[in-house]
Amino acid sequence: MMIIMGRIAAAFGIKGWIKVQPYSRTVDALLEHAVWWLGTEGKWEKNKVEEGVVHGRSLIAKLVGYDDRDAAARVKGLDIAIPRAELPANADGEYYWNDLIDLQVSNRDGVLLGRVARVIETGASPVIAVEGTRERLIPFAEPVVLSVDIAAGRLTVDWGADF
Repeated sequence: MMIIMGRIAAAFGIKGWIKVQPYSRTVDALLEHAVWWLGTEGKWEKNKVEEGVVHGRSLIAKLVGYDDRDAAARVKGLDIAIPRAELPANADGEYYWNDLIDLQVSNRDGVLLGRVARVIETGASPVIAVEGTRERLIPFAEPVVLSVDIAAGRLTVDWGADF
């Protein structure tokens, strides 16, 4: 299983570097891996990382074989994933975004709001897109998220059913 750890936001410079929007708790977490898998929707291509550095709230990186701006521009928008087996175990209260997908979401009153369809990085805090009778965008942060039970497939939020 692949865990999406970021997205290629743009080409950076003229020598094949890319700008990466990381989805990890720390900006530099992707730099711990010498190989990144680029792709989308389960179609992944293995790429070696030649060099990478933190650049503000993002990363810039040079992948082997991407030697000019045109090559870097062709991978814009692709996800960056790492095989789950290569990632550290989660500490209590931490989750890989992939673990949240398809969890059943209910509010504190027991009203089923839907299922987590995706997680969106907003800069301030992640947002879960919950699809049910309609789509709801709910911050994945305290005090909104009351509990997450991966094993039971449930997530409980402090969110009105009419909101």
